[in-house]
Amino acid sequence: MDEEAGPVVRPYALVGGRTRSSGDALDLVALVTATGAAPSGDFVPGPEQERILSMVSTATPVADVASELDLPLGVVRVLLGDLQDHGLISIGRASASERILKEVINGLRAL
Repeated sequence: MDEEAGPVVRPYALVGGRTRSSGDALDLVALVTATGAAPSGDFVPGPEQERILSMVSTATPVADVASELDLPLGVVRVLLGDLQDHGLISIGRASASERILKEVINGLRAL
């Protein structure tokens, strides 16, 4: 208990101590999109997963989800993996055109 912040829960407690989800490793730039499906079986999304579902109505990068939730990337990957396992989100790859990649390389060289 932190007097100023109130109760503090360690991030790993949100995912039951797990450090990996059953799915594939998610890239920072992978795009997450809610499928609109209802939770199936006995799975009930937690508050953080509900926030994820509300923020990914349009394709959103994994890094942005982690930033918005203010949670470590590893925790967010587990939360996303659980949602994907239950068909509540889809994960896509970000496509970068050759022109954009060349601009990034040129920008880095300019530094």
